[in-house]
Amino acid sequence: MEVAIKQQGRQRARSRLWSTILQNKWMYVLATPGILYFLLFKFAPLWGLLIAFKEYNPYKGLWGSTWIGFTNFTEMFTSEVFYIMLRNTFAINIFGIVFMFPVPILLALMLNEVRHEVFKRINQSIVYLPHFLSWVVVASMTFFMLSTDVGIVNKIITSFGYESISFLSTPNYYWGMLTLQSMWKEVGWGTIIFLAAMAGVDPQQYEAAVMDGASRMKQIWHITLPAIRPTIIILLILRLGHMADVGFEQLLLMNNPLVTSVSQVFDTYAYTIGILGGKISVGVTVGMFKGVVGLVLVMLSNYVVKKMGQEGIY
Repeated sequence: MEVAIKQQGRQRARSRLWSTILQNKWMYVLATPGILYFLLFKFAPLWGLLIAFKEYNPYKGLWGSTWIGFTNFTEMFTSEVFYIMLRNTFAINIFGIVFMFPVPILLALMLNEVRHEVFKRINQSIVYLPHFLSWVVVASMTFFMLSTDVGIVNKIITSFGYESISFLSTPNYYWGMLTLQSMWKEVGWGTIIFLAAMAGVDPQQYEAAVMDGASRMKQIWHITLPAIRPTIIILLILRLGHMADVGFEQLLLMNNPLVTSVSQVFDTYAYTIGILGGKISVGVTVGMFKGVVGLVLVMLSNYVVKKMGQEGIY
């Protein structure tokens, strides 16, 4: 009797599932490309993480390579450069969160206050353009601006009688220079999501605030910012999930022997040892470590956000 009841329950659950799918069939059709993308390029390659536990030899293949367990992780954690890489990676990302993350919000608030549509669209296009430049172009522009020989900034400094400053080869300037580069390139593009969130605010709230005598600053503080707070929190949590990630191309192009002490990060280490050194297992180990750190930070930050009474990402 109990078995029959359980079978009937399963059948009802299946029928409800299929009826739900049929009712929302076009939504599933629209979601199919995204689902396929994640299945093919995110989930399917996960089997390659086995390389981190092997002494991978391309000639022997994955299954023929020797299983060495956690040896690669032990070597990475005991390496003399591990804590240097950890410090540099987190420092660069903290610089990005503290100085770069709030700027797209401020820029979006300013653009949202522009009432002349043509002027607003022109400004939006201008601030979006740097996003489409490659890091090669950005690095070349940085060299043209900051180098001691031909740099415009140093020419201005020397014109006032001061000595030129080696911005590109001084470790003390390196993290700030990377942050300014990323800010100039990506801040405009980062405003898109915040502007979209602001577009969803009910205009009647602003009209009621005007009738109550609220100034523009009070409208921003009491209406706009609370409306986009969930978006800010979600993007901040996702940003924390990339704390072990640093733009490899940017670091590679801006690196030089004089700033190695502050430029060595996990990505450049994986490239140097894993690709150039032929130790592919080390590169996979670094990637797996970065993924675990990102997952832990996302879960931890999401837990803290929910404890504070806000909505998280799940």
